[in-house]
This record gives sequence, C-alpha cells and structure tokens, in this order.
Amino acid sequence: MENSAIDSGSTAWMLASSALVLLMVPGLALFYGGMVRRKNVLTTMMMSFVAMAIIGVQWVVWGYALAFGTSRGGVIGWDWALFGLSGVEPTKLYADKHIPELVFVMFQGKFAIITPALISGAVAERMSFRAYLAFCVLWSTFIYAPLAHWVWAADGWLFKLGVLDFAGGTVVHISAGVSALVLALMMGPRREVARGQPVLPNNLVLTLTGAGLLWFGWFGFNAGSAVAVEFPVAGATAGLAFTTTQAAAAAAGLTWMLVERWHHGKVTSLGLASGIVAGLVAVTPAAGHVRPWAALVLGALSSVVCYWAVQQKTKLKYDDSLDAFGVHGVGGILGALLTGVFCFTPAKGVIYGEFSQLGKQLLGVGVAIVFAGGGTWLIARALKAVVGLRTSEQEERDGLDLHVHGERGYHFDQA
Repeated sequence: MENSAIDSGSTAWMLASSALVLLMVPGLALFYGGMVRRKNVLTTMMMSFVAMAIIGVQWVVWGYALAFGTSRGGVIGWDWALFGLSGVEPTKLYADKHIPELVFVMFQGKFAIITPALISGAVAERMSFRAYLAFCVLWSTFIYAPLAHWVWAADGWLFKLGVLDFAGGTVVHISAGVSALVLALMMGPRREVARGQPVLPNNLVLTLTGAGLLWFGWFGFNAGSAVAVEFPVAGATAGLAFTTTQAAAAAAGLTWMLVERWHHGKVTSLGLASGIVAGLVAVTPAAGHVRPWAALVLGALSSVVCYWAVQQKTKLKYDDSLDAFGVHGVGGILGALLTGVFCFTPAKGVIYGEFSQLGKQLLGVGVAIVFAGGGTWLIARALKAVVGLRTSEQEERDGLDLHVHGERGYHFDQA
C-alpha cells in the first residue's frame, strides 16, 4: 500500500468506533438519570448531553491541538494548523495508520466529551448548571488535554516512559473519578443525605438501559483504540480488545451479583448495572495488553474492590451521588495497576516475572491522581469565587429541573 493511500477498512472501523463511543454519552445520561430523584432527572441527563455540545465545540477549536498537536517538551501540544482544524485537509492522514486525521480527531473527541460527563455523577442534584458548563470547558482544557498528551501523544512524557493506558483508564477514568471526589467533598452532601434520609432512584429501568448502551458503546471505546498500536486498525489487537472487554464486563457483573447476594441476601438490578460498568472501567487500560483469561480475573476483582469502595462513602460520610469515584476512580486505578500485573504485550507484567511495568503503572496512576485532583481543586475554587458552585437551598429542595430548565421529566399527574 502506498504511504498516501487511505485504507477503507480501517477508516470504516474508526468511523463506526467513533459513533459507538458517542452513543455512550446518552447511555451515561440514562444510567445517571435513572438513579436520581424524579425532580432532577432532566438536569442530570442534560449534564451528559450538554457535554456533546460544549466539548464538541471546544475539541474542534483548541482541545485537539492541545492534546495531539506538536509536543512542547512532552508537556502540552500545539499547532496553529490544528486551531479550529483550519489546516487539516480531508485527505491528510493520521500518522502511519492510513486513516484520515479528521477521523482520528472525531474518535478522540468522543473520549473528551464523555470524560467530564462522568464527573457529573458525583455532584448530581446540587451543582449549579452554569458552574458545571464553565467547569467542563476549564477542566477539559487544563486537565484532560494535558493528561491525554502525556499518556497518548507520541512525544508525551508518560508515553515515552512506557506507561500503558490502552483506552483511557488513566486519562479518562482516574482523572474523572478523582476529580469527581474532589468536587463532591468541596460541595458537601445533598440536604437529605446530610440528614441521614434515604435518596431513592426514580427509574431503574433507565439505569439498566443505560448500562446496556454503555456496554455496547464500550466495544468502540476499547477496540477502536487499537488505532494507536497497529495497522490495519481493525486487526488482531482490536479483536483482542473486543474480547477482553466482553470478558471483563461479564465477569464483573456476575461477581457483583454474587457479592451482593452474600452481603445483603438479594441481587439488585442497580448492583448488576454497577458491576458491569466497574468491569468495563477496569479493563479499559488493559484491553489490548492482556489475555482473555486475565480479563476475567480483572473483571471479578474490579467488582469486589468497587463494591467495597461504594460501601465506604456512607462510613466516611461523603456524598458521591452516583458513585463516580467508587466505580470510575477506583476501577480505573485498579485496572491501571493490574495492567502492570497481567500485560503480555508490548511489555511483560508481574505474572511473567517482570516488575518494571508495574512501577511505570504506579507512576502513571500517581501522576493522574495528583494532577487531576489538584487541578480540579483550583478550578473549583476559582468558579466558587466567581459564579458559585452549588444551587440555592430552595432550588435543591424543589428540584433543579423546574428551576434550571422550566420542565419536568414526567407528568404522571396529568391526563
């Protein structure tokens, strides 16, 4: 194949993968929307949907340039030709993958969209919608883009050190989960949670539907990320990532049910949905680096650890509304570390007698935690001073749907 030729098979798979990842955003909206109370269902879902609009613009104008532009010392990217994608011709290829760069831009853009949306789960039902919009832009610019450059850009400093993150365990899930925890702690608990009152989901049918869409879309999330390591893109590594994604999610869902049955005597739909997502999160950094049997182990371990983490928020008395940290933060950390244990390509992990990769994974995890956590604290402090972070007590009591959007999600009391 000529160096200038576009490979139609690889391009088709990347287009499909991009669409699958975007489908995860409404999937996340349903997942989160079903878990909040009826009076906040629209605002909660909007926090996911609005990311498609606001980050969709930010990524095209400057986000991609910062994440994947010409590296400035391995710390940040920039290239004026990438500003607004003004210098990217439709025929321009991405690296040596024989796909148009615009296709790669869109694929990575979907990752940038869903990451801040994940954070919204920790502050649902009490964060100001205006503050959330500003937070998305600032966080994506100053936290997500640099971290993506460090880990995924060819000249990024963590990439050059050999830190493995196949599809976003560090860049997406650790950064979002840790940032979610910081925001939740800064904002304080919801009124009812602070008083020890139960807060029940409004519609677990939505949550289960959302979990199913997330599982479906995750195949594009993980298998599409083979673009970083091989050509043709839809090849052996994509097949491996597809298989490990399925294996980990299934094992995690099953394990969560077993743990829940042992702990509470019942198997819940919310527990199954949470277990599935925990497995998907944990396998994300490892998907193209571990064998299917290892993915089963990784998925099972993620359920046990994330289940334990979710239980701790009551004991520690912090209000992570929809378990963004307990599932995404903890699952991402565990998955990134276990990548260093189970990986067989391109490096060998602990089970193969090599310990160096685990050390690199520890470095990547530590950097992501400190950078995302500290950066989020600074951004939130600035926003609190300028526009405020939390809704008023009256708005929180009445529900954000009416106050923010002038709408209700349900009208059961009308003919």
